Formats: sequence, structure tokens, C-alpha cells
Amino acid sequence: MLWGLALAGVGVFWWQGRAEIERGAPPPAVTPAKPDPMQLPNADPGSLKGPAPPEMSELGKEEQRFFRYDRNRDRVITRDEMLSTRTDGFRALDKDGNNLLTFEEWAVTTVDRFGKADKDGDGRLTPREFATTAPKPAAKKKPACKC
Repeated sequence: MLWGLALAGVGVFWWQGRAEIERGAPPPAVTPAKPDPMQLPNADPGSLKGPAPPEMSELGKEEQRFFRYDRNRDRVITRDEMLSTRTDGFRALDKDGNNLLTFEEWAVTTVDRFGKADKDGDGRLTPREFATTAPKPAAKKKPACKC
């Protein structure tokens, strides 16, 4: 019987506490009418002015190379940032576009290069034919001035 009275007392206090919490709750939010999707938003900035654009600083060659990989400019290159520069090359090799590179897809480039070099079509490359597969040398930059 003592347990029953204790439980009833706890229940009354709990019930009153819930009622007090609900009394202080904010009213339910009213959902506004859906805006017309064809109407453009209208905002008047008044006298507000945005921040000035960042100043460009002179970067050294190594800093330029670093920032080509550091896409979010947090001065740390993640694995994904390092791989992101390789996606164009990967997509060129992925002939069926399924993001899986099979040996055959990878080999297509080599087979195509071999076919272009094999001028007589005998399936073998002579030293002269093989020389045509050498990578082209990078074009040298001309100096900006003749100092």
C-alpha cells in the first residue's frame, strides 16, 4: 500500500511537470503559402556592402603547384584532392563510362599507339616505327624579355 501511494505521488508530480512544460512551449509553426516558382526573389540591399575581394599575392612555382592540388585552400592536400587531378585521364581511358577500368580499356591506348606506329601493318615495329611512339618534347617557353 505504501508503494502505491508513493507511485501515485510521483505520478501527480510528473503530470504537473508535463503540464508546466507544455504551457511554456511555443505555438506550432504556421506553414507559409508556397511561393510562385516563376517569381524571382526581390531583395533590396540598401546601404549594405559586401566584403572586398581578396588580394592576389605572388606565389612561387612550388606554391602554385601545391595549390593546384589543394582545392579547398586549407593548406593540406588530402588523398581525394590529389586524385581529383587524375579524373580526366581516367575518364578518357574508361571507354564504357562505368567507372571501372578493365585491362582491355587500359590497353586500348597502347594498342592504338602501336597501330599508328606500325605503318606497314605487319604486327611488328621496326626501330624507325618505334621512334614515332616517343613522347613529344615539351615546348620551351620563350623568355619574357631579352635581358
